[in-house]
Amino acid sequence: MPGQKLDEIDRMILAQLQADGRMTNVELAKRVGISAPPCLRRVRTLEEQGFIRGYHADVNARELGFEVQVFAMVGLVSQAETDLSAFEQKCKGWPLVRECHMLNGEVDFLLKCAAPDLRTFQNFLTEQLTSADNVASVKTSLVIRGAKDEPGVPFDVLEERLAKDA
Repeated sequence: MPGQKLDEIDRMILAQLQADGRMTNVELAKRVGISAPPCLRRVRTLEEQGFIRGYHADVNARELGFEVQVFAMVGLVSQAETDLSAFEQKCKGWPLVRECHMLNGEVDFLLKCAAPDLRTFQNFLTEQLTSADNVASVKTSLVIRGAKDEPGVPFDVLEERLAKDA
């Protein structure tokens, strides 16, 4: 199991940083019960190993004027690996697409999009997304409101599983 590569202190570091990536190394070390120098070494190792991919601010999209959030379910004509990869690359170049996930089942990709207004999203939909190579169908759902937006992973579930497997 992937989580077993990490010891308990590494997992505590990750959980703490996931909850608050702005805390100082001194505060982090205090929370996980080790001194600052080894804590910093562990954080750097976690970054180098890819467990920590980056740090960012959780901005309020609506406060910044992005009033429209849409989930787009995209079906492709071809699911050959080269066509799937080409679509993923296309998504990386579209600023309105904030997340792109390849799925199993009736829908090939689920895109999470953010736009300042409906007209901007409609223009993206008709001029870029539906007209893109290999796109067969697009179904959209406008987000009315979000009930939960929790980043990362549930470390308490991981700890329960590791304790059960021990």
